[in-house]
Amino acid sequence: MAAASWYAAVPNWSKPMRSYLKNGIGLVPCEVWEPGCWVNVIEPDNSDKKFVLETLGIPESFYDDIEDVDERPRIEVDDGWCFVLMRIPSKESDAHASAPYSTIPFGVIFKDDVFVTVCFYDNDMIPDFVQHTRRKNIHHDDNINFIFRLLLSSSVWFLKYLKQINIQTKVTERLLERSVRNEELQDLQRMDKSLLFFTSSLRGNELVVHRLKNLRSVKEIYDVELVEDVEIESKQALETTNIYSEVINGMQDTYTSVISNNLNLVMKRLTTINVVLMVPTLIASFFGMNLELNTTIFNWTFLIVILVSLALTAVTTIVFFKKKWF
Repeated sequence: MAAASWYAAVPNWSKPMRSYLKNGIGLVPCEVWEPGCWVNVIEPDNSDKKFVLETLGIPESFYDDIEDVDERPRIEVDDGWCFVLMRIPSKESDAHASAPYSTIPFGVIFKDDVFVTVCFYDNDMIPDFVQHTRRKNIHHDDNINFIFRLLLSSSVWFLKYLKQINIQTKVTERLLERSVRNEELQDLQRMDKSLLFFTSSLRGNELVVHRLKNLRSVKEIYDVELVEDVEIESKQALETTNIYSEVINGMQDTYTSVISNNLNLVMKRLTTINVVLMVPTLIASFFGMNLELNTTIFNWTFLIVILVSLALTAVTTIVFFKKKWF
């Protein structure tokens, strides 16, 4: 479900820049910040920035890193604050974007009873994740396990978008079977670019999962089954991305060969037609230079030239047809 439709589906809930969610039947919104609640900041403005930096006291360097669209997934610890940066999938609203699907940085910052997530772009994952907590009655009781749940949700959304990419690729393939056009080839190129973004982000998220597992302070805290689910979904998303990428690369190579072959066929036919037309031209030119003066267009000499030209043209054409040069 898209983010806008989810906000509309929740009673008395308008799409906020900053929201607070606490334990209830799953995670439910609350009016003001409470210790231990989840502060979710999407597309922050100056007031949101002031709140998380001054009121909650998170390090400004972490906030700036999340704002960098090219920042890579990682974990940092500074003065008791733990910063986890992951990348989540995102769908572009512009149908003609250079990459219809991309990834965006999503930061998690926590310390004691403060837990903040910041993303500078609207996305579908968070609304779906909150709905999931309500369906499964999941509580925010442990920060590390909650981060693993967010990583699991991101992998699920990677798989959802991969299915959409696969469907669009099949549609493009059917169109290319009818006629090889630049538009469809450009669509394949955009899909391939999206898959490259997915591959890089999924590998980065895998490193984050591995690092979280090996932190001394959390080895006895995290849910083993949950982490296994995260690893399985992440691995499946990465393998699926690699398969789709190989398929699209193979399609691009195939249609590049088809275009090259079609060009060769056209050039061969044009050359063949040129050779056929050269025969009567040569004969007419030869006899035109050596015919008697004062002849008329109706005499036998001219008729011989015409007949010889037609005969040689017919013979040349038959030979080319037998060799399948047409």
